[in-house]
Amino acid sequence: MTHEEAGALRAGVAAACRQLADAGLLVGTAGNVSARSGDLVAVTGTGVVLAGCTAEDVTVVSTTGDVVEGRLAPTSELALHLGVYDDHPAAQVGAVVHTHAPFATAVACVLDELPVLHYQQLALGGAVRVAPYATFGTDDLAGHVRAALAGRSAALLANHGSVTVGATLEKAVENALLLEWLCQLHHRASALGTPRVLTVEQQADVVRVAIERDYGTTREVR
Repeated sequence: MTHEEAGALRAGVAAACRQLADAGLLVGTAGNVSARSGDLVAVTGTGVVLAGCTAEDVTVVSTTGDVVEGRLAPTSELALHLGVYDDHPAAQVGAVVHTHAPFATAVACVLDELPVLHYQQLALGGAVRVAPYATFGTDDLAGHVRAALAGRSAALLANHGSVTVGATLEKAVENALLLEWLCQLHHRASALGTPRVLTVEQQADVVRVAIERDYGTTREVR
């Protein structure tokens, strides 16, 4: 990766942080974002106020965690990010977003799994698992999250927050926003009564129709 390419990757991570902070998913220094290109990963530095994150606040590391470029030590959750990348091919996971978003964190303090109330959740792979609690920045936490992400694009962290992944940085951010909306939906539905969960058959039917209609893609009028 050239210096210019690294700079663009760092700038992209910084812009994603500001977008997530504007949406209320990142508050203060809580949370971290990364994106990878080849054998390098650009990740937010430790202690950065994410609403004002700039490219200079993002550090480039190798897949073994060695700093390649940047003035700040990487986030304390670096092992989580690198572990997730190690579990997935680059074409599948090119970015990781970890937030302490309010509704996602609230759900993670109560549920063992976020059930599928709305068909849009299927874009994340189905019911979202809640990884068991472990102290932040530890290998235990990283391992729990990696297991919870198996076959999913999102996981909740018990009494902590959320993690989403995507093939691109834009997709990982989109998934984080979707997860927060789904957690808010569950919160509101639960206040009205017992939420009605989509059955396995209903979920399968959604997948079938989405494939048939190429749901979610822009196409010209024919």
